Amino acid sequence: MNLNSFYPEGTLLNSPDNQSAIATREGLEAAQQQGTILEAKVIMCDASHNMWVDLPCMKGMIPREDGAVGITEGVVRDIALIARVGKPVSFQVMRFDQLQNGETYAVLSRRSVQARCQAEYLDTLVPGDVLNARVTHLEPFGAFVDIGCGIASMVPIDAISISRISHPSDRFKVGDDIRVILKGRQGSRILLTHKELLGTWEQNAALYHVGETTTGVVRSVEKYGVFIELMPNLAGLAELRQPVAVGQRISVYIKALIPEKLKVKLIQVDVCENSTVPSPVRYFFTGDHMDRWLYTPENSGKHIETVFDGNVE
Repeated sequence: MNLNSFYPEGTLLNSPDNQSAIATREGLEAAQQQGTILEAKVIMCDASHNMWVDLPCMKGMIPREDGAVGITEGVVRDIALIARVGKPVSFQVMRFDQLQNGETYAVLSRRSVQARCQAEYLDTLVPGDVLNARVTHLEPFGAFVDIGCGIASMVPIDAISISRISHPSDRFKVGDDIRVILKGRQGSRILLTHKELLGTWEQNAALYHVGETTTGVVRSVEKYGVFIELMPNLAGLAELRQPVAVGQRISVYIKALIPEKLKVKLIQVDVCENSTVPSPVRYFFTGDHMDRWLYTPENSGKHIETVFDGNVE
């Protein structure tokens, strides 16, 4: 089990220890001596792309070259620094200096914190390890997440859930704290998945019973029926009885649950009021490591499985 002491940016910001450390010069000096990771919000990125952060006791500056791992090498573009304005960043206190007017300010490094996070945490992980992550932005092809101290990775859209979605915003919103699994590596890239944490077919189906009426989200409208998501890893098919649109929440009657065919037969009842905010994700797996995940029941004619052996081909 890996005990993580490196968190997505913003996690530590309002903690009492962090607020106490950044409140005074004495607190910053103690953090410098101990190598403590602190957080504060970026208030400005100047013309040289140095980031200035909001410290209660003095100004703090992260020089461009210390803004992120990969900046000086050109692997990370400067837009990544500019985009942090108004957002929290992780850093270490490196030294204290003076402006031309004699005002003291703290020189900080985000790059050194990211290098520590990579070496002491991310590089120690093995396929199947579960990580905490924070959603930073969403693209049609996947959800970008912070997996520690501003280090980014991505969950591809087809790895978010078993139920197909048209866009990651159907499942997440920016700022969500989620859990992800290390699937493998391609060079320096960390490959992530998410759907395995959302339960098997049987675990999801156990929440429902034949004869109940519940609600679900329309994920696909076909000539032969409507695919309705009951849970991110459980969907069923209903006959099209009235016009519906993808993304609408509708009420449905559960007609049958057939594990061997992975089928949930539904009857459309009515259209509910729309909600544009994704429902909170429910995690069935709460451990720190997963070796293997079998979605399908043993007696099913289909076989959907993930083995966390590092093979990502």
